[in-house]
Order: sequence, then structure tokens, then C-alpha cells
Amino acid sequence: MSADLYGIPLRTLAGEPVSLADYRGRALLVVNVASKCGLTPQYAGLERLQERFGARGLSVLGFPCNQFAGQEPGTAEEISTFCSTTYGVSFPLFEKTEVNGPDRHPLYAELTRAQDAEGESGDVQWNFEKFLVNGQGEVVGRFRPRVEPESEEVVRAVEAVLPG
Repeated sequence: MSADLYGIPLRTLAGEPVSLADYRGRALLVVNVASKCGLTPQYAGLERLQERFGARGLSVLGFPCNQFAGQEPGTAEEISTFCSTTYGVSFPLFEKTEVNGPDRHPLYAELTRAQDAEGESGDVQWNFEKFLVNGQGEVVGRFRPRVEPESEEVVRAVEAVLPG
């Protein structure tokens, strides 16, 4: 990876400045999420991954995105309420993020360089595309939107990069 993912400035859903440096040494599953998508039930699987592997060093990080058919129209408060009450989401959520196009967030400019299982890189295809980052800040996996969070493919990849 050419850029230091840990140095890219981010904001939490509440608007607080943060960076991935807070997660240095942990495996990260970075996901662009949406509340009104056919894939929205993946929130449940993402939360179960967080519960299953969080103590072993995994952090699921959700980045709401409204770029795909306007499926994340809510305010930060609406997104937070929906995620906690509907899916019991405990993992961190960040401010709405552009993942493609001219206003693509610098984090996603780096993430989208990673290839998926078919060797394809480039634009995020839809909501719930997943990027696996190891504890050294390297993107080591990319899973397209229809790959379920608890699929054998994702779980194996997560287990392979858990610290210690």
C-alpha cells in the first residue's frame, strides 16, 4: 500500500476527528454501509463478526454511503438510531463517505486499489463492499457486496490476520 492508512483523517458519525491510527495493530473490516438497501441485513452479520472476533483483535468499521441509489439518506442521528435499534450495532460508524467518483474519500482512494478474488480493483460496486486490513495497515482482502460477512471466505481471511 503506497499511503499510510493510519494517517488519513476521518470523522466519526458524531463528527469527532479520528484516524485509523486508533486501531493500529488490530485487523479491520472496513465496510460502506446503507440503511435502505437490500443488503442492509448484512449489518447483523457484521455485528456478529465484531462480537465473535472483537476480543481477538478485529474491529468492524462502518462508513455510511449515499452514492448507490440514495440508499443512505438519513442524518447522522437517524443512521445511528437505525443501526443500534434495528441491528444492535456496537462497532464504530463514521460520517457519510463518498467511496467513488471525484469526491472519493482518501481512505477509499487507497482501499479501492486492492483487488478482489477475481483480481479486479477499482470502484466500489455497491453498498456493503468489505475491505480487510491487517494490523500493519495493509489491505489484504476485498469482498464484493454480495459476499456475506459470515461467509467462510471472510471468516477464514479474518482469522488469518487476527493479531497474536
